[in-house]
Parts: sequence; C-alpha cells; structure tokens
Amino acid sequence: MVDSPIVLVPGFWLGAWAWDEVVASLQSGGRTATAVTLPGLESLDVDRAAITFDEQVTAICDAVSAADRPVVLAVHSGAGATGYAASDRVPEKIAAMVYVDSGPATAALNPGFTEAEMPLPGWQELVDDGNSLDGLSEQQLAKFRERAIPEPGDAIRGSAQLSNEARLDIPSTVICNSMPAEEIKAAVAKGYPWVAGLAQLRDVTYLDLPTGHWPMWSRPSDLAGLLADIAAK
Repeated sequence: MVDSPIVLVPGFWLGAWAWDEVVASLQSGGRTATAVTLPGLESLDVDRAAITFDEQVTAICDAVSAADRPVVLAVHSGAGATGYAASDRVPEKIAAMVYVDSGPATAALNPGFTEAEMPLPGWQELVDDGNSLDGLSEQQLAKFRERAIPEPGDAIRGSAQLSNEARLDIPSTVICNSMPAEEIKAAVAKGYPWVAGLAQLRDVTYLDLPTGHWPMWSRPSDLAGLLADIAAK
C-alpha cells in the first residue's frame, strides 16, 4: 500500500517555511510532503485587508486536491478553523486529519477582532494567551520574529457554515503539545469553540507530544515520525 501524501498548513503568522524541518525529515524517509503558505502570509506587501477566511479555506482545498490520491492534512494552531472548513468541502480528498496543538473549530476564533491584520504579539502576550514557548531557542524565536507576517483579520474573525457530514467520518488525530490530551478533552467537554468539532467527529485519536506550541521547531523529528505513522495507515 502506498502511503498517503502529507499536506502541512502552518498556524497564524507563518508561511510554508515553518514546516521546513518536518518536510525534510518526512522526505528523507521517502514520504511525500508539501507545506502551504496561506493567502495573506506570502509577504509584508500583501493587502491583508482584502484577504478572507474563505480564500484561505480555498487554498487548503486546492493543495489537497492537487495530490493524486487522498492526503493526510495536518493543520497547526489557528489553521484548525480553516482546515476543518476544508474537510467539510472536500472530505473525499482527505484520508486523515491531524490537528497539531489545534482542533476543529466550529466558530470564529475571535469574532470580535476588528482590525485589518494582527501582527505577531510580544512573547509574554503569547504566553499569557496560552501559547507555550517551551523548547524554542533564542535563535528560533529570533527567526520567528524576523519572518512572521501579520495575520489577515478576516482569518481571525471569519468562520464557515459546516454542512457536509462526511467530514465527521474522516479519521482525525490530535497531537497534543502545550496541553496534554486530558486537558484537550476537558476543553471539548466545556464546549470551547476551537475544539468543539471533536465532540462530533466519529474517529478521534489523541497523541501526547509534550513541548511548546510550535513542535515543528522544538521536536521536528518526533512530529515527523507521528505524521509518517499516520500516513502509513
């Protein structure tokens, strides 16, 4: 059996480059892996006020549909919202979903956000908002700060109308990094929108990979190994 191709989508402020180490590790093991830069994250020169949540969903669907067979779609952090929306549109193109320190959001991540874009906040602000920096070196933090692109505002306040129940049968894995699986499950039980879809999905596996919120930098080889195992199934 041929392994499923892997499509990797980064979270807020990041382009495809964020997955470089994971892609290299997967490809060195003979896997097919590609990373996506979502609309609005290409460069500082983009007019992010014109970028919509729907455009980002469409970009994910296009990347998934470009493969010659159903893919493993791995989404990180804020891409849980757009990634879950993509699974509603093209479930037949997705062999498995992977939420990396993320979840299938059923509503806008921040419906009250009104700005055209959101620059990368300061480190303490990120930590205070629940984004652990564990495992990241000063060099990695400096690269993150240097390469970060403001997130389009509509990607933060936007959402999708979910209607295709076929998405509920896609095998889904939550890779738990800054929060262990038991805490994620508790958040689901409390109905938090960013993970609410997990209460509806019919085939969910939780895997603990303890580290900070950006495991593609703090534990890239281990993350790649988990993704490879999922693709092999």
